[in-house]
Amino acid sequence: MAATLSVSEQIRQLNDARKLVLGDVQYYPSVVRGIVPIIKPTASTELRRWGANFLAEAFATPSLPNGEKETMQPYVLELLESMANNEKEDSQVLRSVIQTAASIYPLAMRWTINNSYDTITWERMVSIKNRILRIWDHAIPSVRICCIKFAQRVVLAQSVASGAEPRYGGALDVSLDKVPPNHPSLDPRTLEAESMGLLDRMLNVLQESGDGGLTIGSDALVVDATLNCLSILVRTRPGTSTRILNSLLTFDPLKLAPSPTTTKSKVMIRSMEKTTRILLMHLCKRDPHNPMAPRIQQHVERMMRVVAEALDGSGKKRALEGQQPDGYDAKRQRVGAAQFQIPPLGPGPHTLADIFSLTDAAGLKAFDLSQVPSQLVAKLAVNTLARIDPQLLAKSIEAVRNRLETLASAPVPELNPNTAPLGVDEDDDDYEPDFFQAEDTEQILNKLDSSPAGPVGPTAALEDALGLKTFHLPQPQQLTPELALNAGNAIVSGIMELSKSWTEELGSRKSKAGFTRLAASSGGVRESWMTILARLATRSTAGLEEITVKGEDDPSSPQTLSSHIRDVLYNFVMEDFRKHFDVAVSWLCEEWYNDKRQSRTGGDQPQYYEKCTLRLIDGFLPYLHPQDKVLTRFLSEIPELNRTILSRVKSMCKDPSVVQLALTSLLYLVMMRPPIKEIALDTVQDIWTEFEDARPLAAKYLAKYRPQFLEAANNENGAKPPSSEAVAAI
Repeated sequence: MAATLSVSEQIRQLNDARKLVLGDVQYYPSVVRGIVPIIKPTASTELRRWGANFLAEAFATPSLPNGEKETMQPYVLELLESMANNEKEDSQVLRSVIQTAASIYPLAMRWTINNSYDTITWERMVSIKNRILRIWDHAIPSVRICCIKFAQRVVLAQSVASGAEPRYGGALDVSLDKVPPNHPSLDPRTLEAESMGLLDRMLNVLQESGDGGLTIGSDALVVDATLNCLSILVRTRPGTSTRILNSLLTFDPLKLAPSPTTTKSKVMIRSMEKTTRILLMHLCKRDPHNPMAPRIQQHVERMMRVVAEALDGSGKKRALEGQQPDGYDAKRQRVGAAQFQIPPLGPGPHTLADIFSLTDAAGLKAFDLSQVPSQLVAKLAVNTLARIDPQLLAKSIEAVRNRLETLASAPVPELNPNTAPLGVDEDDDDYEPDFFQAEDTEQILNKLDSSPAGPVGPTAALEDALGLKTFHLPQPQQLTPELALNAGNAIVSGIMELSKSWTEELGSRKSKAGFTRLAASSGGVRESWMTILARLATRSTAGLEEITVKGEDDPSSPQTLSSHIRDVLYNFVMEDFRKHFDVAVSWLCEEWYNDKRQSRTGGDQPQYYEKCTLRLIDGFLPYLHPQDKVLTRFLSEIPELNRTILSRVKSMCKDPSVVQLALTSLLYLVMMRPPIKEIALDTVQDIWTEFEDARPLAAKYLAKYRPQFLEAANNENGAKPPSSEAVAAI
């Protein structure tokens, strides 16, 4: 291409070359070789933008075979390296360079695997990679998104692929298991460590908050880009799935919310929540039998509920206003003195407000001016009087004067004997009316003539009409035990909802342990209220246990205040069992303490500790994973264990993935809780008997603590081993 051509003419010719390769991909190698000298670093910005974009398109197109791309990449690596190392490079050029490097990286790695003698290609690729990783954290959001895509390709190329994943022969087919152990340029252990470090760096954006001076928009764009790159990693690289799922299950979009929230931040938070939800639901659909599926579903529902509550009202539309009548203009119009018409006063009786009302608009009459601050009313009155039309003001004053004259000249109304005033002060609390026959008109007039002198005539009649009427409050509804219990249930539910928004100050005060501690001074606000609710459920007094109401879900089953509080506590704990673990243990300790006190009194009272413990275990057992430590903590911290509770642990062994967790928890009880040692060993023995998959690990523990059982089982040559009772007898 002639150097004398202008930039626009060069770009036109380059577009013609692009149309040529789009029609026939065989021309790609020759066109790429011809373009590289044109888009050198000294070229204009427009040419470098076009050339970098063309290279990104060429190496990303699926129409060109990977073999052709491998032969093309040595010609462009030097150019990409010079562009990437340019500190003042244009951002659009830099984005295209990073996208091209992301497409070339697996090709360069496969080329280096098959051609170990070519060390220059891999050294240049490593130089480009190091430069991209250095600018990752400090670049603008659009460049950071390209860096995330490049990091995804590096993790895919430098990690072990899933054997069950079908191969399509594409660029993603390159993985760590293709690298020979003795390769001179590629060390599998170093590459795998680097890929895990890059994965952690990608996931780190899901754990950061928006308090470090970053904008909510840039954070949300980077988070969405990261989430969109994680699906293929979970699907094709099983070694990364655990880290990714743990980060997704702890990701909270509300951490990026600034204070106060704006409309833009609300849109970004909803975008991150929706992207996370779609990703997690996609993973569940691909593997519905995964043990993590129930936990993922629970996290998705909780995240949707929390975001909806935090941004309540942001996506709601205003209610549709009633249709305006024909000919009504909602806009306020300027009215002149000639157009302003004051309605007549009309027939009486009239109030003081009627006399000074110059309009019959229903909205103005219904407006309560007392709700407006007096300072604002005074300011509005002064500004209005200063700007009012003098003719309109004079017309309004004349109208009020005419109304007063009309009332003053009105004839005296005829007195009604049954309703006429008798000169009795209504404010006298000692007044008691006498229910005698009403007086006639003559007697009433005589009494009025003999009354003390006062205002008479139309003015007195007007004052009587404007006087306040007697008002009596209605009698309150009778408080029944059922109403009191329903009110108590509502208060308990309100306290629990309020406690969810409280944040505890860690380390602010050391809690005083024991059943004799004061609930209201036992540390943080949430802990105090949880203790009060637990004790109210376990130690109800004043006959509250005798008052029952029909349950909302099942009207045939009565509920007490204690049962309602227990349901509220259970739901609160199961919303996030690992976070509310301390509440669960504290609640069960109160239940156990109350059962022991009731048993000492000799009363025939129901026992709740075992029921509540079994309910909690049945609630969180389906959500445990093999590395979970919650079960061991739960069994070690609750006050009492028995065979029924440990039978739930035995039922866990139906799932082979959590057999080790169940047996490890039982071994911890054998070592650290001597009173329950024999029952725990009996449970291990029953697991050995009933679950064949668990026998190798269970036999390891029984060989140390119950060698007689294993010896008896081996002597019977595969027959069913003796029961735990028989071994206990031995």
